[in-house]
Amino acid sequence: MPTFRAYDGTVLAYHAEGEGEPLVCLPGGPMRASAYLGDLGGLTADRRLVRLDLRGTGDSAVPDDDATYRCDRLADDVEALREHCGLDRADVLAHSAGANLALLYAAACPGRVSSLVLVTPGARALGITATEEDWRGAVALRRGEPWYEAGRAAWEAFLGGAELDDLWPDIVPFMYGRWDAAARKHAADDAHQSDPHARAGYYAEGAFDPGATREALAALEAPVLVIAGEYDGAPTPARAGEIAAVFPHGTVAVRPGAGHYPWLDDPGAFRRTVAGFLETGGRPP
Repeated sequence: MPTFRAYDGTVLAYHAEGEGEPLVCLPGGPMRASAYLGDLGGLTADRRLVRLDLRGTGDSAVPDDDATYRCDRLADDVEALREHCGLDRADVLAHSAGANLALLYAAACPGRVSSLVLVTPGARALGITATEEDWRGAVALRRGEPWYEAGRAAWEAFLGGAELDDLWPDIVPFMYGRWDAAARKHAADDAHQSDPHARAGYYAEGAFDPGATREALAALEAPVLVIAGEYDGAPTPARAGEIAAVFPHGTVAVRPGAGHYPWLDDPGAFRRTVAGFLETGGRPP
């Protein structure tokens, strides 16, 4: 397992697998070990995936200073990984909450980003968040599923102020396009792949300045692909379009029948979408 030292001496680990040009992969959670990304639907056949375990997660060391868990400060770790890998510029893929980190990295180091793939992205860094209407609309799409009624009631309780941890077993099926055995295992793995302490620091006060980030990204020359799942509530396909519109070269791809983890719901389609985007430099193949 390869490692490198961050700016403060923290030893960070990454996992490299696959063929072709490197693709730096940033996990979500926030602060979930990168193992949950797997091979991203077989994308290892097209690219060498370089999955970073963020500090305090997976095989990376716990930092001495908890303040370094904050999302904007993690951007320095991404830059250290790029330098360690000897990349002049990097293609970057980020999932969910990890998209905030990718956005801040691209804003801080625009000349170091060749392309950006944001998979069902969180976008607090842009001041874009899911609304209650977004979630209710996504929930309604799953009417007819055997777990729908219990899940809908749990969502309403959460939106009413109840603790998410107590409701999560009923809510989590909404995160997947198919609540099958693979999805159940993927969801169960979260318990030992995430660090609640690190997660608490990710969104700490001061992490985001949406106005400044939007201004920086409005001049980003790199192509950007935003991938949304048809059934996802954060972001919905419409909200994904709002995120893509921030960039001068942003496009959206909506995966039919997919939830928050589209590489699990339709691996082949996900791989073709991402590989095609990267191969053509963001231009239509």
